[in-house]
Amino acid sequence: MSHENGPQLALDFRWNDAADLGAFVSSGNEQAVAAVEALTGWFAQSLYLSGPPGSGRSHLLQAACGRMSAAGGTAVYIPLADHIHGPTAQLDGLEALSLVTVDDVDELAGHEAWQEAFFHLFNRLRDTGGLLVVAGAGAPAALSLGLPDLVSRFESLLRLRLSVPDDERRRQILAVALARRGLRMPASSVDYLLRHEARDMDHLLAVVDRLDWASLQAGRRLTVPFIKSVLADQALD
Repeated sequence: MSHENGPQLALDFRWNDAADLGAFVSSGNEQAVAAVEALTGWFAQSLYLSGPPGSGRSHLLQAACGRMSAAGGTAVYIPLADHIHGPTAQLDGLEALSLVTVDDVDELAGHEAWQEAFFHLFNRLRDTGGLLVVAGAGAPAALSLGLPDLVSRFESLLRLRLSVPDDERRRQILAVALARRGLRMPASSVDYLLRHEARDMDHLLAVVDRLDWASLQAGRRLTVPFIKSVLADQALD
């Protein structure tokens, strides 16, 4: 895990180093990947990423943090769902950083104090030249925010829509995840997972983690019978 390396903040916001651009299959989302890559360049723009669960929003936000940190900048990743019930002081001082990424901005709905605090953070980042990348399920106008000025600020960002992966892209994502773990999975085993498991990528990648551990412990290849036995044991836990 990594964390921001800027000034002392109210909380230690962390991101997952494994969620980098090398692990993101860009097919169908090339424009969004290019925009994240550009965050460390001369023509960087603050971004608003939208897309349903499993579209890769969280992955790209964390990849943006890792990329900024590797370039010598400072960054934070804030999964808003984990912090929205805490004090808005968590946003204090973030304008001193190179990049602020905020996941689940849908959570701002119904939280007027957070909306106002976020609006002021947006303005402070603009004044200091810091970058902001936020992600939510829908467009800014669909967030049900009670602060029109904040909606306007979100709408001023470069807005990019992420697509949900189809089965071919799911196969590619699984192939990358398996290769990074040094695993090989026959095509028949991948087919089995796609037929019998929920197709949400977060779930499928969690299954890969479970299979990785089980394969290492048992010294077994990831055949369909072995996968069946591991998942059956998991269902009984």
